[in-house]
Amino acid sequence: MRDGTPHGSENDIERTSIPALIEIRDATLWRGNTRVFEHLSLRIERHEQVAIIGPNGAGKTTLLKAINREIYPVANQGSLTLLGQERWNVWELRRRLGVVSQDLQQRYLPGTPAREVVLSGFCSSIGVHGSLATRIGAFERARATAALERVGMAAHAGTPLARLSTGEQRRCLLARALVHEPVALVLDEPTAGLDLEGSFDYLARIRSLARDGVSIVLVTHHLNEIPPEIERVVVLHRGRVVADGPKAGVLRPEVLAPVYGVPLRVAEVDGYFLAYPEAGAAET
Repeated sequence: MRDGTPHGSENDIERTSIPALIEIRDATLWRGNTRVFEHLSLRIERHEQVAIIGPNGAGKTTLLKAINREIYPVANQGSLTLLGQERWNVWELRRRLGVVSQDLQQRYLPGTPAREVVLSGFCSSIGVHGSLATRIGAFERARATAALERVGMAAHAGTPLARLSTGEQRRCLLARALVHEPVALVLDEPTAGLDLEGSFDYLARIRSLARDGVSIVLVTHHLNEIPPEIERVVVLHRGRVVADGPKAGVLRPEVLAPVYGVPLRVAEVDGYFLAYPEAGAAET
């Protein structure tokens, strides 16, 4: 019970006065002819570090597309607001939310220099061509250089993507997202396609950003991609939120086994959570 004093309601006042990063209320979302979510509700505050997990088909991609304003809730059936606004100029939104995904990485031509990948963040484009180049001045170039330095890629600014490792290419995309100093980063399957060296390096950079106070929404189906700094985990399954709470309480076999459809166990090692098969699960 609250004590009725200003101190007792301080967190509630802050919660209501600062718009959430993402707030979905009773929304219905379709992807093509498939209704993926019905009556979906989810709220993620600013400065939270959150992982959204679930198996293939759980709705993760649809949720990302909704956050990125590629699809919208059904009219008059709930709402989705970002930073307190339901309507956005999509180009302005992409300056506030930095999205990094393997899909975005694959859309760049192999000959695109690392610096151009980062500069394209100012245009919300794939590359900087034609009239888009007129938007790039000394300020943008300086910010791009600083972003490349931040992710350890300054020495490769002029290197084409084809000559960079997959991990280095992913860091270029991270720098692209950081040029605007966005309110939050949305990371889709952050280590997909990376070897161990690239994965470990990339996760270390995510951890550094989280410790610097950058809000991170990480979407994955791999528990080991969730860095220790992320404390809240949301579990999606068949278009529903089936668990949402502190990491240690959510990443448990009794929660995850029904979702992923396999007997499993979970171990915690140095703040990371790892899923592995239950002994004898594959035996007939």
